[in-house]
Amino acid sequence: MSGAPVDESLLLRALTHRSYAYENGGLPNNERLEFLGDSVLGLVVTDTLYAAHPDLPEGQLAKLRAAVVNMRALADVARTLGLGEHLFLGRGEESTGGRDKASILADTMEAVIGTVYLSSGMPAAAALVHHLLDPLMAQSATLGAGLDWKTSLQELAAASAVGVPEYRVEEEGPDHEKTFHAQAVVGEQVLGTGTGRSKKEAEQRAAELAWRAITARQAAAEGDGLVAHTQATSPRGAAGVETPDTDASELPAGSPS
Repeated sequence: MSGAPVDESLLLRALTHRSYAYENGGLPNNERLEFLGDSVLGLVVTDTLYAAHPDLPEGQLAKLRAAVVNMRALADVARTLGLGEHLFLGRGEESTGGRDKASILADTMEAVIGTVYLSSGMPAAAALVHHLLDPLMAQSATLGAGLDWKTSLQELAAASAVGVPEYRVEEEGPDHEKTFHAQAVVGEQVLGTGTGRSKKEAEQRAAELAWRAITARQAAAEGDGLVAHTQATSPRGAAGVETPDTDASELPAGSPS
C-alpha cells in the first residue's frame, strides 16, 4: 500500500459515529465520508471483478460484487483491524454493544476508505481496498449461484445427495445485546457452527464451515479413488503382483513367446 500520510482530522471524523457527534454539540460525523467511501469501494471492486472475469455476464458480476460489498463482509474486515476499539460512540450505542455492531463497523470501514481517498488519492484508496478485500474477492468466485454460504451449501448438498441443510439456532444475552449460536446440520450431522450478533450472521458462518467440510470430504474421496485406480492399473496389477517386463528375446530357447 501507499505510504502517503492520512489527514488526522479526517481520520478522527471517520471514527466519529453520529451518536457521539449529537451528544457533543453536533460535531462532524462520518456519514459524508461513508457516502464517499462506499462509491470508491464500489468502483475499485467493480473494476477488479470486471477485469478478472471477462466472460461473466453483468448479472453474475453484480452478484460477485454484492458478495464483497455488503455489511457483513465489511464488518468482518473492520473486526480484523480492531476498528471497533477506536470508535467515538454516544452513550446509548456504547451501552448496547455498538462497537461490535455490523452496521456501525461496515459504515466506519467505508468512511476510512473515503478518508484515504481524500488524503492520498485513488491509487492509495485502491491499494487499501485490494489489501483488505482481495482474499474475499477471490473467495467469492468459489461460491454458488446465490453467492452466499447458505445458498452455496444448499446447492452443494443437493448435488452431493447428502441431505437438506437445516439450522439449529440458540440465542443468549439481553434483547439489546443478543448473541446467536447456529449449527448447520446436514444428513443429521453437525458440519458447521457459527456465532454472530444476528441469526443470519450466525447461520452464514455455520453454513460456510459445513460447505468446507463437505468439499474437503469430497476431495478426500476423489483422492482415494485416484489412488485405487492407480494401483489397479499399475504394473503390479489389481492383486498387487508385479508383472515381469521381460523382452521376448531374453526367453530361453523353445519357450513360448
